[in-house]
Amino acid sequence: MANPSRREYWYNTKTGQVEVGQQSPWTDIMGPYDTEEEARHALANAAERNETFDEEEEAWEDDWKDDED
Repeated sequence: MANPSRREYWYNTKTGQVEVGQQSPWTDIMGPYDTEEEARHALANAAERNETFDEEEEAWEDDWKDDED
C-alpha cells in the first residue's frame, strides 16, 4: 500500500510521461519510484535488467547442459 506522506513517481507506458502519484491504471504504469529521474528511465532500466537476466539464464543453461554430458 502506498504511503500517503511519501511522494512517488510512476512512468506511464502509454504516454511516456512521468506522473507524480498514481494517476493511471496499473496496466499503464511502472513504479513506484523514489525520484522523477528513476521513473523517467524506467524502460531503459527494465531493458537492462532483462538483458542481464537473459545473459545469466543463458550461462546457467550452458552450465546445465555441460553437466549432462
